[in-house]
Amino acid sequence: MPKQAAFEEIDAGLLEAIADLHALPTNAYNIRKDGEMMVRNQGANIDIVAQSDGKPGIEIHVKEGAKNEVCHIPVIITKTGLTDVVYNDFYIGDDADITIIAGCGIHNSGNERSQHDGIHTFHIGKNAHCKYIEKHYGETDPDASGEVVLNPQSVFYLSEGASCEAEMVQLRGVDSTIRDTDAELAENAKLVIEERLLTQGNQKATSNLKITMNGKNSRVEVISRTVAQDNSSQSFVPLVTGNCKCRGHVQCDSIIMDNGRVKAVPAIEAASPDATLLHEAAIGKIAGEQIIKLMTLGLTEEEAEKQILDDFLS
Repeated sequence: MPKQAAFEEIDAGLLEAIADLHALPTNAYNIRKDGEMMVRNQGANIDIVAQSDGKPGIEIHVKEGAKNEVCHIPVIITKTGLTDVVYNDFYIGDDADITIIAGCGIHNSGNERSQHDGIHTFHIGKNAHCKYIEKHYGETDPDASGEVVLNPQSVFYLSEGASCEAEMVQLRGVDSTIRDTDAELAENAKLVIEERLLTQGNQKATSNLKITMNGKNSRVEVISRTVAQDNSSQSFVPLVTGNCKCRGHVQCDSIIMDNGRVKAVPAIEAASPDATLLHEAAIGKIAGEQIIKLMTLGLTEEEAEKQILDDFLS
């Protein structure tokens, strides 16, 4: 990161892990650290302001018709014992196109819990498109016993003809997470949610999704790929409701290893004879023949297993 920003090494490492930032971006951004705004930059078509009702967090306003915009809003926490709650509201104008790169990285060097609860609400205008990327990452010092806790809440309101791709990733170091996602779709709106999750040790993860299609010809695709290792446990509970002529698909694929546990309870609810809804769930272990095949190419068993997991979660 640039010297003028006075970012410490830990800050730079966290920002690289969650937002792939190696320097300050040239576009609009808001970087939050330990419960406070650290640095902010406006864009020609993007306004970032404090919450109008005084709550912690920001409002992001994207102008109507703006194209190919990018906005970074990562959060990092380096204080042990801190619970940070932030409310971020996005107002994306009609016909706009934007990529929002968010996420939270926590470095816990102590023996108390460090926690971030991010509540994000998206108002996506008519025929607008939003790509939302959210990565969560945690790390602790070797001699620290404090927990890393992340509880994201995402709410999507898609107007007529709007589309949104949400990529939500949590791969390392989070002891506990409850992930709540709600969405409402108007006519001809489309939502794609892709979740990738890895738990280890005694970590716990719960993903709750509630998606309602109210508009004719709206579409939803939910894809969840998870790996539960060691003694970790996961719960995936999506509900997709179709109230009109619409299409919805929920797919959950999980790999279970060691003493891990995975519970998938996908649910679909049709309130119209013209709703077409499908759900799938598969939980299993890594196939032995996959490992053997890679070992014949020169990989060790450990390397083969890692390659399979990386491919599965990519």
